[in-house]
Amino acid sequence: MQSIDEIRRRLKNQNQEHILRFWDELDDDKRDKFLRQLSTIHIEKVNDLFERADSSFKQLEKTYLDEKMKPIPPSQFQSEESCSPKTLETYRNLGLEEISNGHVGVLLMAGGQGTRLGVSYPKGMYSVQLPSGKTLFQIQAERIRRLQTLAKERTGESGRIPWYIMTSGPTDKATLKFLAANKYFGLDPDDVVIFKQGLLPCFDFDGKILLDEKDSVALAPDGNGGIYRALSQNGILDDMEKRGVKYIHVHSVDNILVKVADPVFIGYCKSKEADCGAKVVKKNSPTEAVGVVCLVDGRFQVVEYSEITENTAKLTDNKGDLVFSAGNICNHFFTVDFLKEIAKNHEEKLKLHVAKKKIPYINDDGDLIKPQKPQGIKIEKFVFDVFEFTKKFVTWEVPRKSEFSAMKNADSEKKDCPATARSDLLALHKSYIEKAGGVVKCDQVEISPLLSYDGENLEKRVKGKVFNSETVLDPEEA
Repeated sequence: MQSIDEIRRRLKNQNQEHILRFWDELDDDKRDKFLRQLSTIHIEKVNDLFERADSSFKQLEKTYLDEKMKPIPPSQFQSEESCSPKTLETYRNLGLEEISNGHVGVLLMAGGQGTRLGVSYPKGMYSVQLPSGKTLFQIQAERIRRLQTLAKERTGESGRIPWYIMTSGPTDKATLKFLAANKYFGLDPDDVVIFKQGLLPCFDFDGKILLDEKDSVALAPDGNGGIYRALSQNGILDDMEKRGVKYIHVHSVDNILVKVADPVFIGYCKSKEADCGAKVVKKNSPTEAVGVVCLVDGRFQVVEYSEITENTAKLTDNKGDLVFSAGNICNHFFTVDFLKEIAKNHEEKLKLHVAKKKIPYINDDGDLIKPQKPQGIKIEKFVFDVFEFTKKFVTWEVPRKSEFSAMKNADSEKKDCPATARSDLLALHKSYIEKAGGVVKCDQVEISPLLSYDGENLEKRVKGKVFNSETVLDPEEA
């Protein structure tokens, strides 16, 4: 731990000495706590990050990317809906073989709290009031278990899918406690690896670091792009290598329809020898507030809706389809070798993004202020900003109704909220049952992921049956 004199000197050199303005008021315990925190903050690097992020933000405010954009080349794009059943089966079998061989892992980005949902606990612990009452964590864990069963049925080999969960400072302890209390929802505890992403100080608009207490710097997670530094610093890449994992499916926690470790996606990416892949959905309108995957100056990236003009967003091809339609849904494939390359050679080059937020802070009088409008800045990195470093990038377009229903807002917003997530999942399950020969006459029939991953294994349970009331279809052995 550094001395107070050394820290004071470094803060003064970086024009951040205001952080210590309450030092004389602190008792010995609080001083010790504060020194420990400040010793972990590389103030010179942090200041440099702010300057880079602020410069990038100001540049983007004045610049649209329209003239630099090109759509994804057909050779690096394929759509599930236009694939033949034979091709899909080939991809699926290839993915299941890789799972059986122990080559596939899942990395869940679960650093977000449910603040916008109106709760103070991690999003993964949220229940959308399904008939089963299952949380997002349970649904995703059970999909992994079912997939392991499917892979064994296909190949005769028992492959295990390690579940890597990236938490943050605010979600780590609660996530650990919740999963342990629920016995990891049937997964082997040795296959559940939990690690924390990094934190960065919060700033005011002038680049001054904020305090959230007199003896504490205000910190925030460094965005889902913090994954790459966290993988390296926490020894996760080494763990993947020891287990023989070659391919990682990375996704965010709040998509209730996510096909965890989707064997079709894995098989498609492997067959194309891709080091990086992105699942996308068709934008539902030119003005939908979602980033699009495209080429910018010859390199792949996600262009946010605010970075292009409405005219470009509305461009259509000769079939009448949007030219820039590949909506990003934070659902990615990476080889472990690519992740190592990023951590070793590119992590510090990743773009920095500015998020203007309402950040509680201690003012000069020592009072905690809770702003009514954004007054502070959080610096974030985004997981998709590694696309530009890929040597072989591919995209896989999937139907929104079966693969994407984000849960970001409270129900009062009536969009991307728990109510729409629940409705979308139950509608998907209804379609599975009807395809298998059943009849659903209510909107409360749920299929356990342990029974069916994506509609298989249902016919003997539902064919010729009519479902009139709330039902949960579990495996028969349950």
